[in-house]
Amino acid sequence: MVKKSLFRLFVELSNHKFNSYLLRRFASAPISKRLNRSFTSTFGLNEQEMKEPIESYKSLHELFIRELKSTSRPIDESPNSLVSPVDGILAEQHILSPGVTFSVKGQDYTIEEMLGSKEAAAKYDGGVVMVLYLSPSHYHRIHSPISGEILKQWTLGGRSYPVNNWGLKYGKKPLSRNYRVITEIGVEGRRLAVVKVGAMNINTVELTHSRQSVKRGEELGYFSFGSTVVLVAEKNMIDLADKETPSEVKMGEKLVQVNR
Repeated sequence: MVKKSLFRLFVELSNHKFNSYLLRRFASAPISKRLNRSFTSTFGLNEQEMKEPIESYKSLHELFIRELKSTSRPIDESPNSLVSPVDGILAEQHILSPGVTFSVKGQDYTIEEMLGSKEAAAKYDGGVVMVLYLSPSHYHRIHSPISGEILKQWTLGGRSYPVNNWGLKYGKKPLSRNYRVITEIGVEGRRLAVVKVGAMNINTVELTHSRQSVKRGEELGYFSFGSTVVLVAEKNMIDLADKETPSEVKMGEKLVQVNR
């Protein structure tokens, strides 16, 4: 209890708009380019996958939101596959209990709180939720896990807690209270919500897709400095992934089969 209180106090003191502003200004400034090589080395980034040579990135932020070569992330070709929207760790997956709730790191969440209304949450009762965590080492562009039509897109939340293991365990329900951008995709009369959760200090989720229709593997946007994606599927749309423990996944890799 003491640890939780201290952690939350630290976050309250450090997670401030002015700090976010300073971090963003520095990471986007040309001087931050001096850190690109050490950042690449520290987090083990694969330079062979990068679309451009590392020297071409003019700031740390440019490196962080880098694009990859088109051949680096092949999209699973099975017509009924739901693919990973990001590089990350498939950290949690649950069937949503009555009341549309699930638990992560000992904290109970409701889809109502995550999506912002009872009306939005009601469609997912008995469905499946998957949590994919991105670390600084990962590719931070977000892609569509499925082909369909974008039914709705909205933003919720303000200040953000960290979404690493400590943040998920001791933060104030970061998956449903952090700044987040939600894209709801319609597929043959059913829905899949892609919840892009902002991380502490730099909340930015930039959207790059503007059309109503979207193809599996097509880019939706990107994170500025780390975060989490939560997938929420309607009941009977998908089953749990065949991964019992947290596991590394790549964007475009098949997570589960879509039930037709």
